This record gives sequence, structure tokens and C-alpha cells, in this order.
Amino acid sequence: MWFNKSQDDIIKELDVNVSQGLSDEEVKLRQEKYGENKLQEGKKKTLLALFFSQLNDALIYVLLGAAVITLFIQEYADSVIILAVVVLNAVIGVVQEAKAEKAIEALNKLTTPISLVRRNGEIKEINSTQIVPGDVVILDTGRYVPADLRLLQSSNLQIEESSLTGESVPSNKFADDTYDEENIPVGDRTNMAFMSTLVTYGRAEGIVVGTGMETVVGNIAKSLNEEVDSMTPLQRRMDSLGKTLGKLAVGITVVMFAVGYFQGRDFIDMLLLSISLAVAAIPEGLPAIVAIVLALGVTRMSKINAIVKKLPAVETLGSVNIICSDKTGTLTQNKMTVLKHYTLNNSVDIDIKKDESTTTDDGVKEMIKSFVLCSDATANQDESTGDPTEIALIVLGNRHGMTKSELNDKFPRVDEKPFDSDRKLMSTLNKEGNGYRVHTKGAIDNLLKISTHVLKDGEKIELTDELKQNFLDESIEMSNQALRVLAVAIKDTPEKIDSKEMEKDLTLIGFVSMIDPPRLEVKASIAAAHGAGINSVMITGDHKNTAVAIAKELGIAERMDQALTGAEIDALSDEEFAQNINNYSVFARVSPDHKVKIVKAYRAKGNIVSMTGDGVNDAPSLKHADIGVAMGITGTDVSKGAADMILTDDNFTTIVAAIEEGRNIYNNIKKSVIF
Repeated sequence: MWFNKSQDDIIKELDVNVSQGLSDEEVKLRQEKYGENKLQEGKKKTLLALFFSQLNDALIYVLLGAAVITLFIQEYADSVIILAVVVLNAVIGVVQEAKAEKAIEALNKLTTPISLVRRNGEIKEINSTQIVPGDVVILDTGRYVPADLRLLQSSNLQIEESSLTGESVPSNKFADDTYDEENIPVGDRTNMAFMSTLVTYGRAEGIVVGTGMETVVGNIAKSLNEEVDSMTPLQRRMDSLGKTLGKLAVGITVVMFAVGYFQGRDFIDMLLLSISLAVAAIPEGLPAIVAIVLALGVTRMSKINAIVKKLPAVETLGSVNIICSDKTGTLTQNKMTVLKHYTLNNSVDIDIKKDESTTTDDGVKEMIKSFVLCSDATANQDESTGDPTEIALIVLGNRHGMTKSELNDKFPRVDEKPFDSDRKLMSTLNKEGNGYRVHTKGAIDNLLKISTHVLKDGEKIELTDELKQNFLDESIEMSNQALRVLAVAIKDTPEKIDSKEMEKDLTLIGFVSMIDPPRLEVKASIAAAHGAGINSVMITGDHKNTAVAIAKELGIAERMDQALTGAEIDALSDEEFAQNINNYSVFARVSPDHKVKIVKAYRAKGNIVSMTGDGVNDAPSLKHADIGVAMGITGTDVSKGAADMILTDDNFTTIVAAIEEGRNIYNNIKKSVIF
């Protein structure tokens, strides 16, 4: 595991001089050894192979046998009808599945084409496919990570890893971090950078430790290439029916022929009669009826925003009793939102359902104004850019009629002290009247250390130890609710000051708490699903406390002991995990491998499992579930390629409606079979 090795050990193991990088000769040798830095696609099925795969069914075998026999006894019309039914059934299946296997192609699109590396003592741009283990890669804001890297040095580095971890907030990275444990979740490996993730802030250098299929994304690709048991409950039942009908047909033939033979009847006449009765016992129209019912179901589901890629998946929905759902973007809105704000002795809940808010509290107005001025993000009705936390602050300002553009025009920024991961603070110096004002935002405990006063009723008063404890207690209470706390302070100065003087003797105003909130309609859908005998399960790369807080609000879980982390899953054997799987409804800090393990454990207990998700990290579990459901709007091409169904409105409630439709379709098929 590269993340728990020291930088010196890795440099020695990969045999590279970091200041010079690899030589051209060494690069050539390593390219021959490791190959190109790209993901390998599984063997694609041709249309002909897809067609013949549709014939791999016991009932189809029986029908083909019947077609041969009717041809032999010169019942040509029956032969043509039976073969037409078989071909129609196969064509419908091919049309649905021809578009399905696109996941690995989509994964390759995530890799960045050009990278910055150090070779032969020079920094140069190269094609990312030519990167090899041991290459020294330079990262800066806006650049995608071209391979898995162990960071050698970093400066205020933040990387957006939601496609791999499911977390909506960029991860802070620190090259000097070290670990002794071996089972550290991907999202907690702060000294690593992973292929296909995006640098949102800062810069760094790292040494390549994994390329192509030997990266975290590569492991996802391997999982997508695995063959899985893709038979749906309907297919298994139809396969069993086909075998039963086949045995019945053979039995009828043998019995009728034996009776006629012992009665002394003509051998050929009895053989033809026995075969005719056997063929008559076979419902040659059944596969076509089933295919047509499923195809009509696909059409109806498209009208409720559910696009089904494979016909049998329609019926599978009707059998689902476990919905495993990704948290970020599926159960939640995938955008940080301010829920509360606190000024001295004044805690206020914000109604996030309203587009506009008002306040008469001057302290709250000053706090929001400072947050907006001390942010670099932008947000309007059309689009938002920047850090998700800052976007939440800008949106808060917009709701209170304090837009960033208007405030910037009125109080222009003249200097700044950028965010630093050691200080955990950011400061700006803005024009204010005839002088200047410092606006500093960051962690509450760090701000308390550099603040001497607090704002109360528009006046500055001394920040005593008692008042400091007051702020800390309030912030801890909010943190315990899985809310992210961010504080702000100010300082007025008659003249422009140096950045070194900004973060001294500040006046604390207050803090806000925020979270990625649940989708408003999801709670009712989860309750409706539960009433229909379907249990909802949350699976996320986020922290346990945050996951359980959201789960409680949605009605998925009631207690902390209903949650399990990825590390806790690793401590259990597959048998132990499968045995106890029904005791849990929340899984936090999990990797893509954990998600697959969870799905397999539920299936091992006899459950029919639906897995929903939108990220790259969801793709393997989408493929291994009985039915994988991807999000159409926020979903990546990778997740859509691996899924059986796509929700065009990204709405969890659509799943419940689709399951209800699936149950109706199953009942229709059941009636057809009985008839």
C-alpha cells in the first residue's frame, strides 16, 4: 500500500531522482514493462453474438426442437410460426442490449489527455497515456490527475474526488501525512491523488505509483469487466418453465408411443401422433407474449422518467425488496446549503424551501456580508462555480439580497491572504467607507485564538473566556448534528495593511452551519417503499456521523449502531458480513469494492437488490446488483453504462413508481403464463 510508505521508501522502490525525473531510456523500459497508461476495455459482443445469446434459454431450446420436429413431419406452417416467434424474441432483446455495454468507454473519457511531468531535469507536457510508474507529475488548479500519485510536496492542495468517494466537498491533501494502518478508505488517504480526479485549489508534486488498470479507477474497470450472473428472477422462472415443458413433451411422446406400440398400431403413425401431441403441449407464443408485455412496460416506464435498457429488468423491478442508494446526489441535493446561523446568544434556523429571506438583525447582515466578500465562488440561477462551501455562502447572500457582484462593486477587494490548510483561514481586505475592513473566515477554534472582541447589537465588546466557551459549545452542538461550521470575523483599519497584519485582533461576528441536505421528496418515497415491503439502505463515502444524521432525517435509520464503516466491513469475513447484513441500513466511508461486497451480501441472503447511484464509484455495484439504477442528469457516463435503468429526473421517488409498475407487469406475465 503506497499511502502507508514513507516518501523516501517510495522514491527508492521506484528508483527515481525526483529533482531530475526519469530519463528517456528509463521511460522506454518502463513503458515496455507496464504498458500504456489507459484502461483496458473488455471484449465487445458483436450483434451476431448478442443475437445468439438471446437464444440461450431452456424454453427457446424447446421451441427450436419443436420447429425441427414440425419440419420433419412436414408441418411447415407451424415451423415458420415457431421460428418467427424465436427470431422476434431475440431481435427485441438485441435492440435493448446493443446500447448497454458503454461503461469502460466512458471511464476512458475521464482520463486527461495532457499531463505536466519532470523528465531529464526539465518540466514538459506529454500525452497522459505515456506516463509510467516513477514519473514525477506536477499538479495545479484546474488540472486532472493523470494517474495514481503519492504526493511528495503540496501547497494548499484540494482535490475534488466525488466521482470516486461520493463526497460533495473537495478533499484537503497533505504530502507529509503518514499512516500506520493498512485499511484506510480511499477518501481518507490524504497523501495520495487519484487518476481522473480534479485539482480545485493549490499545487503539488507527486510520484506515479499506479497507471492504467493498476489505479483506483482501474480497479473499477476490472470490476466492470467481470462476468456476473445476469439472470433476472423472470429469466430463472422462465428457464425452469422451459425445462419442465421440455420434460413434459418428452414424457408425452414416450407414453403415447408406448401405448400405441403395445396396442399394435402402425409404428410411423404412432410416432407422428406422439410428436404432434408433444408439439401441441408447447406454448410457442409464450416468449413473444412475455417480450411484448415487457416492451410495453418499457414504454410505460419511459413516461414516468425511467428509461429501461434491458427488457427483463422491467420485471426485476417488481421483485425488488432492497434499494441500496448512494447518498450524495441521490438522497441528497448534492449542494452544500446553510441551515443555521449563530451570532452571540442568537441561533436562527433557515427555511431552505424559500428562495428569499429577510433579517432585521444588523449582526446577521454584517456576518452574511463578510462571508460573501471573503469568498471567491460565484452563484446565480443558471450556474455556480467554485468551492461548494463558498457557493453555499454566496447563495445565502443572494437569498438576503446581498449579491456578490453588488457587494464587490460597493466594497472592492484590494488585497487578500489565501486559504491555508495549516491556518484553516482565508482573509480579504476591502474598501469600507473612508478606510478598509479585513474579512476573515475559517474554523471557529482558529478564529477564537486571534479574536479579541465580539460583535453584540452592532457594538464591539470584549471576547471573554466565557463568551469563547459559549461559541465553542454552540459550534460543537452543531458539529454533533453532522453540520459543517464556518465562522467569520472582521477588523477595521484606517489605512491599507500588509497581509501579515490582517489576522490579528479581530472582532468575531458569528458562524454558519451547513450540510448537503436531503431531497425534499425522498422521505415520503422511502416511507411508501417501506409500506410496500421494500427496505431502503444508504451507502456513501461520507463520514459515519453525517450519513447517520441524513439517514435519521429520511427515516432510513434510527440509531448509530445501524451504521457500519468500510473499515468495520473489512474486519468481518464474507460469511459474518452476509449473516448480519440485515442488521444495518447505513454504510459509510465505503470504497467501490465495499459497495460490491454489500450488494453481494444482500443477494446471498435471498434478497432482490436494486442499487442506485450517479458516480464512477457506483458503477461496479450497479453492475452486480439485480438491477442497477443510474441518474440521468447528474450521473456520469460510466454509471449509465453499467446500469440497467436510468432515471431522467434524478428523482428517488421515480424508483418507487417504477417498482410499482414492475409489479403490475409481473402480474400480467404471470396471468399470461397461467393462461
